[in-house]
Amino acid sequence: MSKPVKAAEAARLEQLPFEEALKRLETIVDAMESDELPLEQLLARYEEGMKLARACQAKIADAELKIQQLEKNAQGALTLKPVALEAEEP
Repeated sequence: MSKPVKAAEAARLEQLPFEEALKRLETIVDAMESDELPLEQLLARYEEGMKLARACQAKIADAELKIQQLEKNAQGALTLKPVALEAEEP
């Protein structure tokens, strides 16, 4: 598979909703544990599973960041505080 195709596939996997990516990852694990896949398919599933795992981890990290930024305003309501992810230069 060429690099542009792999990059497009990785981007597609990253766009999946978290729940769908996790379900797909669980399906891959079940298939790999069945001992019925030939080596080539096993390796392909492993690679896809790793991409899905990274995508899920990124979504969880993003959600954690958003949760950490919640703060109470003057009325006591929770609001999302904007975060500067990169250091601002003078």
